[in-house]
Amino acid sequence: MTSQAGTGSLPSDTNYGQITRIRGSVVDVRFPDALPAINDALVTGADDNVVIEVATHLDGETIRGISLSSTDGLARGDRVMATGGMLDVAVGERLLGRMVNVLGNPIDAGEPLTGGPRRGIHQPPVPLAQRRISTDVFETGIKAIDLLAPLEMGGKAGLFGGAGVGKTVVITELIHNMLKRYQGISLFCGIGERCREAEELYREMSEAGVLDHSVLVFGQMNEPPGARFRVAHAALSIAEYFRDQARRDVLLLMDNVFRFIQAGSEVSGLMGRLPSRVGYQPTLATELAEVEERICNSATGAITSVQAVYVPADDFTDPSAVHTFAHLSASLILSRKRASQGFYPAVDLLRSSSKMLTPTVVGERHYHIALAVRRTLAEYEELKDIIAMLGLEELSEADRRTVFRARRLERFLTQPFFTTEQFTGKPGKLVRLPETLDGCERILADEFAEHPEQALYMIGTIDEIPAVAPSVKET
Repeated sequence: MTSQAGTGSLPSDTNYGQITRIRGSVVDVRFPDALPAINDALVTGADDNVVIEVATHLDGETIRGISLSSTDGLARGDRVMATGGMLDVAVGERLLGRMVNVLGNPIDAGEPLTGGPRRGIHQPPVPLAQRRISTDVFETGIKAIDLLAPLEMGGKAGLFGGAGVGKTVVITELIHNMLKRYQGISLFCGIGERCREAEELYREMSEAGVLDHSVLVFGQMNEPPGARFRVAHAALSIAEYFRDQARRDVLLLMDNVFRFIQAGSEVSGLMGRLPSRVGYQPTLATELAEVEERICNSATGAITSVQAVYVPADDFTDPSAVHTFAHLSASLILSRKRASQGFYPAVDLLRSSSKMLTPTVVGERHYHIALAVRRTLAEYEELKDIIAMLGLEELSEADRRTVFRARRLERFLTQPFFTTEQFTGKPGKLVRLPETLDGCERILADEFAEHPEQALYMIGTIDEIPAVAPSVKET
């Protein structure tokens, strides 16, 4: 019999313990007969509705665990039951179109998930010898990303930025662009999400008709830190089942990795561990690696991940950002300055990078166009101080041409999103990579030098300029 909380099958010789101490989400339990293993699940409370995960052994009879549910109503002396196994979640095709929590229980007011396969949330990563190497580019339809920081099929890409620069907007646009033409399973993992964001995403995906090929897993902001800390593991177990058993490719979108690290910091503090640098948990690198190393390709399929990463106070030297950078094949930096100038998506065109941007992977033409775009934008950045002090007229003819090209490239690499149509009034555009390369190549050749630069702002392909230019005045 499988328990309601998703904690596997109970052995015949059930092991019982007794609560000796409760501090918020931390619960100490004494087991006089046998000590449960680390990461084992325990249940207590009315109807076994409180789930506790064993975090450490205090002595030969006592464990300290982190509750994944609210501990309201628990008291010293309450009986606790060991399940004899780790926390597990429902997996399989029955999850498609559903929204579940860290315990694998539906939170979409739908039918309960009874019976069927389940999978433990703690799984070892695929051995290196069994991993499949891919050099396929994962096209997104967003010009700035596909040109300067192409994503890897089966790789990990990070969206870095402070508060309010558009990380979640880019994630939802990626969902919109990919789901309609992506043949695999899409899995959204919300870590520390606001309840409003979860509800809006569920409704938008339902209206777009892509929910039937998607699974949503949430550990929301109002839940205990243990739930937010383990929801990424639960989502990965679901993704691994689709990759290994169903032999399907999986697109895993995580929002937000910083909230996972933050939940781990809360758990560490509750456990009484001494903090490390900037107050983070001393086990930050290990905990992050346990999640990131499970995202990979195997012989049966690929898990491609796009992860939003909040950067505290826009400080990219913060340990949470530094440790996340090390695991990624593409880093998309979102710039507050570009957002304030109205350049959306606010991707920093010079600081964003990808390991895929090499001639052998993306091709000679793509590589050289991207290189020329970066060079032009970098030269313009260096000239800005001179322009601010002396004016554009004091530049040489060659430098003025560089400035004109760069300003047109900056505007061409903006793009109206489908998910923001209601705010901007502009219909969304999905631009294929060949169209992006063609547009940048023609701008670099000064083909549109006679057109006002504002005609290139918030358009899709370069062929839209003749239709837009007459209604635009040079600013």
